[in-house]
Amino acid sequence: MAAQTRMVKANGLDMQIVEEGKGPLVLLCHGWPELSYSWRHQIPAIAAAGYRVVAPDMRGYGGTTAPKEISAYTIFDLVGDVVALVHALGEKQAIMVGHDWGAEVAWRAAMFRPDVFPAVAALSVPLRNRGPAAPMEILKQQGISTFYWQYFQKPGVVEEEMARDWSHTLRAIYYGTGLGLLLKPGRGMVEDAKVPDQAPAWISEAEIQHYIETFSRTGIAGGINWYRNIDRNWELSAPWQDAKIVQPSCFIAGAKDPVITGLIGAKALEQMESLLPGLRSKVIIEGAGHWIQQEKPAEVNKALLDFIKGL
Repeated sequence: MAAQTRMVKANGLDMQIVEEGKGPLVLLCHGWPELSYSWRHQIPAIAAAGYRVVAPDMRGYGGTTAPKEISAYTIFDLVGDVVALVHALGEKQAIMVGHDWGAEVAWRAAMFRPDVFPAVAALSVPLRNRGPAAPMEILKQQGISTFYWQYFQKPGVVEEEMARDWSHTLRAIYYGTGLGLLLKPGRGMVEDAKVPDQAPAWISEAEIQHYIETFSRTGIAGGINWYRNIDRNWELSAPWQDAKIVQPSCFIAGAKDPVITGLIGAKALEQMESLLPGLRSKVIIEGAGHWIQQEKPAEVNKALLDFIKGL
């Protein structure tokens, strides 16, 4: 049976999901700025291996409800969504897989609710320990004022910049044309990016148009609001200071991903194993960047299925 798109009510949201296959439930959670469509190469492969695969548009994205309040996008809301989704699907447990911000949701879901998520795989974003101070305060202490998280904090600013030309915005982000995690002082995230005429081989014109059409319709405020709760998430997660994820885990990333080579990620990658006593595999894929499940689908599918089948 081919993948089906339908709506599910979960945690007060109308969630749009893509679903395929029968068997143990595997949840695929996308990141920023993406959609369930980002898992188009994984859904059929995992379903064909004997699993029920569900990829939701996450809170604030695509066909899923996008609450207007910034406060509605804390990590507790996001984990609450996936717990409720498991139950709404008539299941008690799911193997949790996430990429980018979806990886953060996957890690915290496994940490907060090991009874619901007995195994977790994360792409691109390593598990980080809770720091000694709120992330924005740490950046300030380090004399950093142009990290993209900081630019995202003022409501409306990045939303307006990105919406000026969604084709330019998304091509700049996905094509990786000189975008860094540190911005030029006084400049936006994508306004100075030069987008090449030729797209990378991993994404077709029809595929990039799917993203452009969707974000042109929905905007990006919901997705940006995830970032506006970074300090709040630090406050809320105090009970999990130094907590470990003991259930089986897997980490997959691209060797060229700035998230694991840059300001925060490189240190987190070094420290991750001490937080994951159940780590089964750490796969770094050569030649891959941040959009790893789209850039290197065969390699990602193999790594995920090796982990899932080994549970």
